Amino acid sequence: MIKYLLWDIDATLLNFKKAEYFAMRDGFEKFQLPIDESQIKNYNLINDKYWKRLERGEITREMVLHGRFREFFDGLNIAYTDELIYDFNKFYQVELGNNIFFNDNAKETLKTLEKTYKQYAITNGSIVAQKGKLKKSGLDKIFDGVFISEEIGIDKPNKEFFDIVFENIGSTDTREYLLVGDSLTSDILGANNAGIKNIWYNPENADNKSNVKVDYTIKNLKEVIGILKNIK
Repeated sequence: MIKYLLWDIDATLLNFKKAEYFAMRDGFEKFQLPIDESQIKNYNLINDKYWKRLERGEITREMVLHGRFREFFDGLNIAYTDELIYDFNKFYQVELGNNIFFNDNAKETLKTLEKTYKQYAITNGSIVAQKGKLKKSGLDKIFDGVFISEEIGIDKPNKEFFDIVFENIGSTDTREYLLVGDSLTSDILGANNAGIKNIWYNPENADNKSNVKVDYTIKNLKEVIGILKNIK
């Protein structure tokens, strides 16, 4: 029987791309950088590449947070200092937490499920950004607990991350857990590594070209409610 729901935050409950767009745009303005808003899509690709490298254990979190901006600025031939990279990243993290956009039926689904299940956030995002999002969105009032990999010291999809989650929740019975997330390489692979059931939030109907095992696929978060009713 499922008792505990583990929710990813970015791109699952919250629209990360939209928040990212406004955080980047405001960063360009604050630091007076000669960048057109249309070039944010270039940053999207670089950012995704760095986070996937972190998931594979190839680089450190510090390399992600600052390396992505160095590569982005280099590609646009923008002169920068280490101080600018540090300050831009710091501002960007705060703004990510200030720009809240829920995905369809996200909050409504959480409110419906809180009557029956214990719900927890599990995220690889930064402490500053995630705590800002949780507070401003009101998710901190819904979740029974929050696990941020930067605080734990281990990132999804590592099994050790989930071992710590299970220990803190107070149950190591993997049959009692269900994970909901958008990332095959972070969330769903993490569920595979931890031996728990998963739901892949896939609103764009992307193909799973990996060896990651998906138990359920949904396009709308409200579908989680029906799936839980049918899980034995």
